[in-house]
Amino acid sequence: MNPLKKLAGQTAIYGVSSIVARLLNYFLVPLHVRIFLPDEYGVVGQMYAYVSLLAVILTYGMETAFFRYYILEANKKKLFFTAMLALTFTSFLFVGLIFIFIKPISAVLTIGGHSEIIIWCALIVAIDAITAIPFAKLRAENKAKKFAIIKFINILINVVFNLFFLLLCPWMLKNGILTNEINVIYSKDVGVGYIFISNLIASGFTILLLLPEMLKTEYKFDFTLLKSMLKYALPLLIFGLAGIVNETMDRLFLTYLSPPDIAMSQVGIYSACYKITLLMTILIQAFKYAAEPFFFSQSKEQNAKQVYAQVMNYFVIACSLIFLAIMLYMDIVKYFVGKPYYEGLKVVPILLLANMFLGIFYNLSVWYKLTNQTKYGAYISIFGAIITIVLNYTLIPILGYMGSAWATLACYASMMVVSYLIGQKKYYIEYNLKKFFIFLSGAVIVYFISLMIKPEILMFRLALNTFLLGGYTLLIYFYEFRPRFKTNKSIE
Repeated sequence: MNPLKKLAGQTAIYGVSSIVARLLNYFLVPLHVRIFLPDEYGVVGQMYAYVSLLAVILTYGMETAFFRYYILEANKKKLFFTAMLALTFTSFLFVGLIFIFIKPISAVLTIGGHSEIIIWCALIVAIDAITAIPFAKLRAENKAKKFAIIKFINILINVVFNLFFLLLCPWMLKNGILTNEINVIYSKDVGVGYIFISNLIASGFTILLLLPEMLKTEYKFDFTLLKSMLKYALPLLIFGLAGIVNETMDRLFLTYLSPPDIAMSQVGIYSACYKITLLMTILIQAFKYAAEPFFFSQSKEQNAKQVYAQVMNYFVIACSLIFLAIMLYMDIVKYFVGKPYYEGLKVVPILLLANMFLGIFYNLSVWYKLTNQTKYGAYISIFGAIITIVLNYTLIPILGYMGSAWATLACYASMMVVSYLIGQKKYYIEYNLKKFFIFLSGAVIVYFISLMIKPEILMFRLALNTFLLGGYTLLIYFYEFRPRFKTNKSIE
């Protein structure tokens, strides 16, 4: 099969399932922001920032190491069991430490004394770490459909229990239906805690669904293999930690650098508006799921570098279209969050561009993963983390959450440029920078045109923006696809 078609097919499966699953999950945002005030919802943004950080620590780069050694190791069952047992052991150790030190941890975190939320989050992270290798195995075996179905079920269960705890239980109590039974499982005092409880229940169901994959193995642990994998993976842990600082620590910076009386409100508004970048983050996530095993398997082919360049080209096109699709229809998209959060909509175009640059950086990462120079990924991410920390520390006291948005953009743009410059020396790939510039600058120009004209009547505004989006799409078609079909053959 044409490798680009294969990658596109895998990405489409991951992408469509992620879109459906994320849409179900993100439909909870309007529910949450209408039930909880911004300072209450800020707890969710804060704790999930910690969850993201801990998820990286507890998987310590083993997913990527698994893909790398999946190509090299003959006994794949031994590889699977070795990696999974290592993550299971460290996950149990982590949960044990959380239970032991729960009081001092609760004293440090500003979550209103709800120490149980910390325990729930610890269990969520531990279960997700244990299931990381079974999910990686499905991706390596090109079982995208099974992967997508299990992920979808996870989100569906999470949504169902959110609705159960946040809507159905209060409604039943209010109307005197099964009052005694509901009081056993529901308490109004738990509040935002039910968001984490629902997530934990969904994670529990996920590990049950993956159990057949986990048991279908050869129970042989290879310590020498593990040491080799860790040598490859540990720089990726540093890469991941620095990456999480770049991706999620802005919420924590907002918590501690904003004035105390508005800190959680700032976090809540920023977190809610960040989620409007849904389509961009879904594309990047779906692409990562499909591309990582694809890059390693494709590396053995003679035309691998040509394929990587073409993949980047199509990725930039997709990101540019998503940027415009969100920004040109912001009059509709803004209803995704409630009115108390509208003031934060100005961060959306900045964060969309930032995530676009992050996606390009993930594309570029092929050079250090294929050449076993993962230390460079760590160096670049540390560089990005320094930018994130310095700019957040400098800008938040002046600009509030807008400072976090600009810091995110500066971080990812810098990482993208540095990775490209080093990568071209270590593993040269002939990317078409002229096309990238035309597509990206064209999207930004179209957006600014829509802002400058902007008819007052909504119907006219949407019609104009639809015309602009159509014009940009035609530009891409004539510049990229039509000439290729006339003059070149697809990469076979």
